[in-house]
Amino acid sequence: MTSTAPVLLDVSDAVATITLNRPEAMNGLDVATKDLLLETVRRVADDASVRCVVLTGSGRAFCVGQDLKEHLSGLTGEADVPLSDTVEKHYNPIMLALSTMPKPVIAAVNGVAAGAGASLAFAADFRILVDTAGYNTSFAGVALSCDTGSSWTLPRLVGRAKALELLYFPRTVPADEALELGLATQVVPEAELAATVGQLAARLAAGPTVAFGAIRQAVAYAASHPLEESLDFEAEKMALTGGTEDHLAAVTAFMAKEKPAFRGR
Repeated sequence: MTSTAPVLLDVSDAVATITLNRPEAMNGLDVATKDLLLETVRRVADDASVRCVVLTGSGRAFCVGQDLKEHLSGLTGEADVPLSDTVEKHYNPIMLALSTMPKPVIAAVNGVAAGAGASLAFAADFRILVDTAGYNTSFAGVALSCDTGSSWTLPRLVGRAKALELLYFPRTVPADEALELGLATQVVPEAELAATVGQLAARLAAGPTVAFGAIRQAVAYAASHPLEESLDFEAEKMALTGGTEDHLAAVTAFMAKEKPAFRGR
């Protein structure tokens, strides 16, 4: 991808970094960006050489959500923009791909994350925020419902009552409050963001990728299924991971009192 593309992809040492790249628009999501973001997320999800994914933004924002300039043009009929189906065509599949890929996902929140941008961060396993960043659900502020999975992720992160409060009455939740609420894994100064995210990504990429993916899927499954079904799902994932090279290597290393080297398979 060229440096002028609205979404950039860099793959290095088994870590795929996806960067929203419309800094002049605070990484607002127009159709071209959403199309390329979906394509990129699906690409890294299917790439067996990628063992960890980082999502971040360029410039001073992580992502302010839907590009309202393009949105308004569609509402007024000035542009042929597929607004009515963008949730089903773009936001839903992006959220599903991010949330269900069998590998860890980190959101490196380098600035404000609003609307669908906040929802994208909520879909990650880890959210590292700069101390000047903040979340804003935004949706009700422009008389819209919520999308990009925030109705599913937000209550699981902060509880139903707090989720409804944040969705009904949009406001900027600063980084320190986000940490208290469970919306941030860690808050760091801007100068430390790249190193902090890099260290976590490297640790995850060097880990038992199949096991991480199975844990990720099992936790999501158990959130909406009864105990008996969740136990059955756990059993399936244990059977899967029990047959991996990484499991054999780990047990062998344990018996030899050595540290295992995981290969992600």
